Amino acid sequence: MTRKIIHADCDCFYAAIEIRDDPALAGMPVAVGGSEDRRGVIATCNYEARQYGVHSAMASATAKRKCRDLIIIPGNMEKYRAASKEMHRIFKEYTEIIEPLSLDEAFLDVSETKKCRGSGTLMAQEIRDKVRQEIGITLSAGIAPNKFLAKIASDWNKPDGQFVITPDKIDEFVVTLPVRKLYGVGKVTARKMELLGIETCGDMQQYKKTELIEMFSSFGETLYTLCRGIDERPVQTEGRRKSISVEHTFAEDLPSLDSCISTLPELMEKLEERIQKSKKKVTIGKQFVKIKFSDFVSTTVEQSASNLDLDIFKSLCKTGFERGNKPVRLLGLGVRMKEPALYTQLEFRNF
Repeated sequence: MTRKIIHADCDCFYAAIEIRDDPALAGMPVAVGGSEDRRGVIATCNYEARQYGVHSAMASATAKRKCRDLIIIPGNMEKYRAASKEMHRIFKEYTEIIEPLSLDEAFLDVSETKKCRGSGTLMAQEIRDKVRQEIGITLSAGIAPNKFLAKIASDWNKPDGQFVITPDKIDEFVVTLPVRKLYGVGKVTARKMELLGIETCGDMQQYKKTELIEMFSSFGETLYTLCRGIDERPVQTEGRRKSISVEHTFAEDLPSLDSCISTLPELMEKLEERIQKSKKKVTIGKQFVKIKFSDFVSTTVEQSASNLDLDIFKSLCKTGFERGNKPVRLLGLGVRMKEPALYTQLEFRNF
């Protein structure tokens, strides 16, 4: 079986659309998000803004302090959805096996596509050219034998670039790949790895599967496969959701843990409504609580769960609050879906 996966990822999508529609903004620091006067948050920003330290999920007020000339534009989801629809029309010229991750990001399985002499690399280049010419924005792409590597590759030559990892180069590529790039490795896990002297996938390959499971519990098995570049998850054309959540920014900061916990039943009710409105089957793997304190520092706490449980949310909220022990401006509740397993690597014949 031959598998060729393209990960297509637009560059600064919302901001790029706004600059496309107003060329006078080209070269200026631009962000899309809420007003700094109303506790707004940055949704995305262009690379000119990122040079000042501005990034997504940052408070708009903080972003303006970092970059006084930052232009913040309110979002226009109708316009972004239209551009996304046009982009998917281009994708479908090459394959019907498409897994959308968001409006501006998707996996494409082009394993059986005959266009461009069957070359995933040439297909990615054509797709990027068409997106630039027909939609007026840039797209970066990663081409690899599986989803994990394709996603990493798409970020390698951003913005407006592409990178290919052929099957014969997997071992050479992953051996120097920083472990923080591995799917699911957050700050806490990365710190633990650092203390163990595990900095690259090559370092991790020195451990047996049983040793990794002992150190990282069930996640150790996933790490064992990922650090070898193994990921056999198929491209899911039905667009499997990874999480469902709700959050609320309070007009006045919540001063105490008790005041935070008192808001949880209403938030959980909204979360239940959102889950019920989902048209796809939801298989819960974890519950999580997100807290943003008055100083804009955020923390997220999660725990394995199979059903919604208010007591778990209360416990997670307590743990998260104690990390900052400061007034809270935002609370969020959510669930993460169970992830499909990663299996043994396929044999690839041609790329």
